[in-house]
Amino acid sequence: MDHMDGLTVEGCERCPDLVASRSRIVDGVGPADADLVFVGEAPGANEDAEGEPFVGRSGDVLDDALRDAGLARDDVRITNCVRCRPPDNRDPTSEELENCRGYLEAEIDLLDPELIVTLGKVPGEHLLGRDVAVTSEAGDIVEAEIGGESRRVMLCAHPAATLYDPSQRDPFAETIRAAAEYAADEGGQSRLGEF
Repeated sequence: MDHMDGLTVEGCERCPDLVASRSRIVDGVGPADADLVFVGEAPGANEDAEGEPFVGRSGDVLDDALRDAGLARDDVRITNCVRCRPPDNRDPTSEELENCRGYLEAEIDLLDPELIVTLGKVPGEHLLGRDVAVTSEAGDIVEAEIGGESRRVMLCAHPAATLYDPSQRDPFAETIRAAAEYAADEGGQSRLGEF
């Protein structure tokens, strides 16, 4: 019987290919009241082995960008569209994304973040329900209906893009910095100037 207990998914077997290729369900990590939520695509081999999203080289890139923006990994929530590793690190299918969407929406609903940052094309397209040009739209904040609520979503490149294409490094770091500043402004006391 599959269900979600708080922020943890247990016993899910909705996607036969993913059940066969995973060693565990990889839930999001980070505080349950995080102002910033980063959403990736799906766990890879490292994530499946360690049970945590964005470990390995992509995780190092993300951690470095967070640190440069004045945040620690523990300050933010990091999760994925799909919680189980697809075979051979292939992209999750639209059916697999849809099977897991309720869990992601429930997680976002519980967290009620100031800003959701999508890491890469798949999560951007999944949450916005449209084609996304990550390189030209990175840093843009758009309103999206997620789980019946209007949410602010910022598009961002995937950290791995910076490993394959060094020209992505500065834009990636800038987007993470902008996300951190936005969450601090929205979540903190700096709105007093508006009154």
